[in-house]
Amino acid sequence: MASGYSSNALQAIAGTGAVPEPPAKLKLYSFWRSSCSQRVRIALNLKGLEYEYKPVNLLANEQKDPEFETLNPIKYVPALVDGDTVIADSFAILLYLEDMYPQHPLLPQDPQKRALNIQIASIVGSSIQPLQNYPVLNFIKDKLDSNEAVKWTQHHINRGFTALEKLLKGCDTTYATGNEIQLADVFLEPQIYGGIKRFGIDMSIYPVLARLHEAYMEHPAFLDALPEKQPDAPSP
Repeated sequence: MASGYSSNALQAIAGTGAVPEPPAKLKLYSFWRSSCSQRVRIALNLKGLEYEYKPVNLLANEQKDPEFETLNPIKYVPALVDGDTVIADSFAILLYLEDMYPQHPLLPQDPQKRALNIQIASIVGSSIQPLQNYPVLNFIKDKLDSNEAVKWTQHHINRGFTALEKLLKGCDTTYATGNEIQLADVFLEPQIYGGIKRFGIDMSIYPVLARLHEAYMEHPAFLDALPEKQPDAPSP
């Protein structure tokens, strides 16, 4: 984990014989099955950052608790607390981590690759995931039924995956935009994993995404961030 002190500051402290207090551990307010939370867990793992896991049970409406609402007025997870700084929304959190903790950068310097990473992240974060979150699905269930909610979700995931597959056509690198894990991968895997596990998406029609999924499932940072491995996940 980054020390939080500059080399000059450490030298000054060392000269006085004082021992610096370590920076407060990051706190992540998360729900085990939230793909948005999963993105942030992956990034924290990649950057080697320790954090305290603070569960927020969306099924029990804990996101409506006034204490949590002060952290995230929109009442979604995740939310990250870093000392006196509070950031909500997974995209904002990831960009904050990039600025504050530059180890294992998620955004490449090359403008074209950087834009591709942001485009992939935006497709997942704007055109797929919001259409499958609890408020939307519960609204459809109330107005229609649960079967229609599943069909709705599958339609929008398949629409997004079709676009991503075209965007990544010809990809022959280990990961989506190169041989190092970057922002696109952090967004892709939680969506792919959730599509398979929760919504029964047939990945055989998305060979590039399927291959990437296999690569992600061999990496410790992704494995440790899996929903079922979180402390608030239901017992098997």
